[in-house]
Amino acid sequence: MSSTTDCIDQKDSHQLLINQHNCKISISSLSLSSFRNYGSVRIETSAQPVVITGANGAGKTNILEAISLLSVGRGLRRAKLAEISNVAAGENWAISSNVNGRHGHVKIGTGISNEGIEDSDKRLVKIDGKTTRWQSELSKHISLIWLTPQMEQLFIEGASAGRKFLDRLVFSFDPEHAARVNEYDYHMRERNKLLQYGRADASWLDTLEQKMAACAAAIATARLSTCEHINHTIAASPLTFPKGWLNATGFVEDLLKSGSSAVEAENSLKIALESARNYDAASGRTTNGTHRSELRVTHIEKSMPAESCSTGEQKALILSIILAQARSGAIWHGIIPIILLDEVVSHLDATRRLELFEEICDIGAQTWMTGTDIDLFAGLKEKAQFFKVENGKVFKA
Repeated sequence: MSSTTDCIDQKDSHQLLINQHNCKISISSLSLSSFRNYGSVRIETSAQPVVITGANGAGKTNILEAISLLSVGRGLRRAKLAEISNVAAGENWAISSNVNGRHGHVKIGTGISNEGIEDSDKRLVKIDGKTTRWQSELSKHISLIWLTPQMEQLFIEGASAGRKFLDRLVFSFDPEHAARVNEYDYHMRERNKLLQYGRADASWLDTLEQKMAACAAAIATARLSTCEHINHTIAASPLTFPKGWLNATGFVEDLLKSGSSAVEAENSLKIALESARNYDAASGRTTNGTHRSELRVTHIEKSMPAESCSTGEQKALILSIILAQARSGAIWHGIIPIILLDEVVSHLDATRRLELFEEICDIGAQTWMTGTDIDLFAGLKEKAQFFKVENGKVFKA
């Protein structure tokens, strides 16, 4: 671990954020058009936690999915964009939101074009009415993290799922991380094409590999920094949730952890990429780099890999990581992200539900939570705003 955490007492670090003037990301209004089961709906909120209740299938998760699409990527369901539109409405979906963001108020809009289905899997993004070509611009304004029932399989789904989860955590710390990951992936695809066609120009490959290596060093550094901050926050947390230790591993990450500088790690990856050209050409993929890194989580108290823990422990570990990430963002970056928790409280006993609510309020995050039973949210009765979903409509509860 680096000296970043050494200078902050564990007990004090958990309370540090309440003494800082943090930037609290929140949504003040959310409008959906032809989105999933909604024809047209508008929700106005304060910066307090938001509770959405309703029957199974009523459309609670759809609201969280819409919010998740205000950030980089394909949202919490990772659905094909053309499948999101409400067929009965006869139009493609659109989302408009007023956000209190990293740099003040901003209006974010996204959706797919109504000009034809040929563009139906490419979404448009507008920031304050201006179309941007790059989704990564969203990270400069909004910070989001989420937990859904599907993510409960995170620890058994393999390296790709863990890596994407970690990068999502990094996004809310570092708004440039998404752009670096996209740039790295672009250069890697171009390199693979050149190798595949067998007409690769050595100087052009050198250029692509140098760009990949430079991006990879920055990506790995950001991942390790995020793990360090979250680990420190989890270790200092008084919550009774299982405590997890996050460790990012991979070619570049391991070099950095062993003491190599970012420049040295960058050069090592470039040499490795050059040496593997023939093998990569034959296999059709790039064998070294941050696209193959892994996130490993250990249950601290049991010294047990998360994938070996019980289902209940795995759920609690992921939730504790999400909460620690939000608190860490406030402590080290002055940013309190929006948290989306889909059907989480039903899996917690009464004690841990109250702990969750207290932690959310203490962090100060605008947290959107869904559930079928409003009674499970009694601990937030005076501290949250309640909405009910029914028949494609949203009402104040």
